[in-house]
Amino acid sequence: MATNIEVPTLGESVTEATVGEWLKQPGDSVAVDEPIVSLETDKVAVEVPSPVAGVLGEHQVSVGDTVEVGSVIATVEEGSGGGAAKPKEAAKGAAKDGGSQPAEKSADLEKAAPEQAKQVSDSDNSQTLSPAVRRAVLEHGLDPSTIDGTGKDGRLTKEDVLRAAQAKKDGGGAENSAPAPAPSASPAGSGERKVERVKMTRMRQTIAKRLKGAQDNAALLTTFNDCDMSAVMEAREKYKDLFAKKHDIKLGFMGFFAKAACLALKDVPAANAYIEGDEIVYHDFVDISVAVSAPNGLVVPVIRDADQKGFARIEKDIADFGARAREGTLTMDDMKGGTFTISNGGVFGSLMSTPIINPPQSAVLGLHRIEDRPVVVNGEIVIRPMMYLALSYDHRLIDGREAVTALKIIKEAIEDPTRMLIDL
Repeated sequence: MATNIEVPTLGESVTEATVGEWLKQPGDSVAVDEPIVSLETDKVAVEVPSPVAGVLGEHQVSVGDTVEVGSVIATVEEGSGGGAAKPKEAAKGAAKDGGSQPAEKSADLEKAAPEQAKQVSDSDNSQTLSPAVRRAVLEHGLDPSTIDGTGKDGRLTKEDVLRAAQAKKDGGGAENSAPAPAPSASPAGSGERKVERVKMTRMRQTIAKRLKGAQDNAALLTTFNDCDMSAVMEAREKYKDLFAKKHDIKLGFMGFFAKAACLALKDVPAANAYIEGDEIVYHDFVDISVAVSAPNGLVVPVIRDADQKGFARIEKDIADFGARAREGTLTMDDMKGGTFTISNGGVFGSLMSTPIINPPQSAVLGLHRIEDRPVVVNGEIVIRPMMYLALSYDHRLIDGREAVTALKIIKEAIEDPTRMLIDL
């Protein structure tokens, strides 16, 4: 008996998705609740599990196709699926021995991919590599079976491959000196230039539309300041061990900036509001969107009621968001709403930037790298760990005085964390 696999409900107002990656191929055995396909929505990747155990039938749609909620994308023949391994083993053996009757799918793959792709497939039959991961593996000449995957269920991500490539490069030795396998036999120095066209993912398309919409609809402006990180760094160094022992989480910088932002937004409510039609929507709560890097792009999960939470809860929320972003398990609800955004480009080495607001929000705080710089304190030049802060805002709603005041409150709270305890 065949069971249809349908596109599940994806979230409020989300009616369609794009097929991002098939995690199971026709003839593969599947267990109950085992993911068989990854769908890309506007904000997250959603894995669709099998409702029954059995053998996966033919794919009804291909990677890159747009599918609607409720549409059938595959079928599963119910049963143990014990015989599904034989065709795969036969195809594997034929591919290795050069047999004349490989499975149809394997034959198509061999015709479409270079010899290096065949070697990757043979050396790593236990994994399903996405196109981006497979391409990165081939470009860097790596064996995927030797790389630890950080994705869901241990699957490899592109970042895993890039880290392994960098480690190989830094490690040196004979292995490092061996050139990566070339994808073609074009002679060296031929001057050949290649162009590759890759369709934008649904998430990337949505990011592009939203950010362009922010530029088109908002009157964007950015104000800057810098802050001395000495007090926060001293507090972290003094209490990091006690904090980790009590709360089982590291004390980071984001907790300080989140609480400092809550102080600023309380005193400057326009920075925690947004325009809707001809009305201004104010909030008596602070839901902070935190920009997190995910394999498919930047996502902004939301720390709910940040103004009511302590440092430990905020740090745990941020750590959880980061882990689930890498695994691709963030949900639509995780990113719904948000009244203010914090983006930390400093983790990538950014010195200064003009962050763009996250519509419909009206302000975003940009953090940057910390570096020792000479500053004048009490008439003397001293070296202090300094960070540039940037606050981009919608000038239709927030005046310059309000924006500068909000950023100044954040600066003062970071330079004197006691202010966060006594609400100054």
